Amino acid sequence: MDRFRMVFQYFQSNSESVMNGICGLLALASVKMYTSFDFSCPCLPQYNMAYGLGVMFVPPVILFLCGLILNRQSLVMLEEWKRPAGRRKKDLAVIRYMCSSIMQRAMVAPVVWIIVTLLDGKCLICAFSGSMDPEKFVGFTNVSTGQVQQLLAKVPCKDDELMRNNTSRRAVSRYLRCWSQALGWSILLILIIAAFLARWLRPCFNQATLLQAHHWSNYIDIEQKIFEETCCEHSRLFAHKCILHFFESMQKEIKLHSFSLRREGEEAEGEENLLRGITDQDQVNKLLKMWYYEKPPLDVSQAHQR
Repeated sequence: MDRFRMVFQYFQSNSESVMNGICGLLALASVKMYTSFDFSCPCLPQYNMAYGLGVMFVPPVILFLCGLILNRQSLVMLEEWKRPAGRRKKDLAVIRYMCSSIMQRAMVAPVVWIIVTLLDGKCLICAFSGSMDPEKFVGFTNVSTGQVQQLLAKVPCKDDELMRNNTSRRAVSRYLRCWSQALGWSILLILIIAAFLARWLRPCFNQATLLQAHHWSNYIDIEQKIFEETCCEHSRLFAHKCILHFFESMQKEIKLHSFSLRREGEEAEGEENLLRGITDQDQVNKLLKMWYYEKPPLDVSQAHQR
């Protein structure tokens, strides 16, 4: 149990590193899923494009949503954006910084999936083989329009009897695969150049503003964690006191059975201090409502003055 608590505390204190690790694992999982995925184009004119584009873009949407769900800061950011201003103003720069950080991490796995599918080429061949101009390929010039559409739709199916030894099928497949790979490498190059520019041009911007946004985004996350931990501790102590009061009428029976209520005598004073004078449900609800609607200002000097 102690080891589990230490691991949990490590994850809490290093949430940014953990999220980077999760994003890396999602990216590797996306590659593994695609390589183990049995891609089977229907080879029908009315279904090829829907199937090919669906395989290319539906899994990235799922991976993107998984990245948002697994990122704890996404919920913290939404809570900070939707909360009433109260006694603490909301800093839009911090919210924008958190949103940018969340989106960057969530987009890693979807982008990896799209690039891998483009470099492989099967999805683009399946989706756009029926849209090719038959006049560009010799084998389709003397065929009727209806037959051309059927033959073009069967280009991804190299095991089909009609297309097995068809040289035009290979030409269409090579043409679309070249375009798919060129598009995949182009997207990868653009992303690398964008990351390079963002990395090297970052010092040209206002570093003080960036540091402030980074600091307060971490503060909001840590404050939420500490508040949840404090609520759990208070709930435990409050429940303990309620249970002791419930069993006060059974003290004689408990003593007869040799049960000990040492906390009632030895730690009552300490628990009362930790409960901070909050002794009923209405007071707890009022405290939680005040925390939500009127968060205290970020000024610890007021506490020292009191």
